[in-house]
Amino acid sequence: MRHEVITLPGTGAELEIYLADNRAVEPERRRPLALIFPGGAYAWRSDREAEPVALRLLSLGIQAAVVRYSVAPVRYPKALEEAAEAVAYARAHAGEWLCDPHRIAVMGFSAGGHAAAHIGLKWHQMPQGKTCRPDAMILSYPVITSGEYSHRESIENLLGDEYENLKDEVSLEKFVREDTPPVFLWHTREDGCVPVENSLLLAEALCRKGIAFELHIWQQGEHGLSLSSDQVYPAGAESIRAECREWIEMAARWLRAI
Repeated sequence: MRHEVITLPGTGAELEIYLADNRAVEPERRRPLALIFPGGAYAWRSDREAEPVALRLLSLGIQAAVVRYSVAPVRYPKALEEAAEAVAYARAHAGEWLCDPHRIAVMGFSAGGHAAAHIGLKWHQMPQGKTCRPDAMILSYPVITSGEYSHRESIENLLGDEYENLKDEVSLEKFVREDTPPVFLWHTREDGCVPVENSLLLAEALCRKGIAFELHIWQQGEHGLSLSSDQVYPAGAESIRAECREWIEMAARWLRAI
């Protein structure tokens, strides 16, 4: 496995890459790649949604890179600019990284889901153009809206003093277009932090525009489940929901099939 930290030359954000290299046996194989955006309310980045997820993806045949995007006190649009550069950089290095340049997904958790969805929905506004368009989005209990069901803390951390002026600009359910990439979404009904309506609002917008998506909602499970296993929780923790653990295998199958 190749593991290293890369500083992106434009924005200065860091990419921590986890790449399988099986060229001795499969010289032509090119795997999908997931760019992982951990959650943390745009105030910090959760380690539970970073390396453990990357290593699990590797075990499922998906190359992985964790995006260390900017959080408060750095404000919008810095994280969006970093996400754009991360996607474009990964695509430019697809050959070296042994990944398929047409199966580069952004994968985000909670506020990281907002960062991932942001580039998936606004890639056309970025200077990199189509090179920063992800081929798919995989969103875990994402922050999407700045409206009634908002996780206000995340949006305030993203916008700072410009909250009132810019909150509509980052309410992502409003920006679905006919060229939006396909989306895999999952959430839990009893999420007490980021309401499930965030995923439902995005799914409704995708449906209206005819965009392919897959949506899974489990009834039970707290916010921030990550892998929902003892890799990210103490063994036997009540927070672990075995049924939710299936999401990552489902997402990997979905990504390979698009």
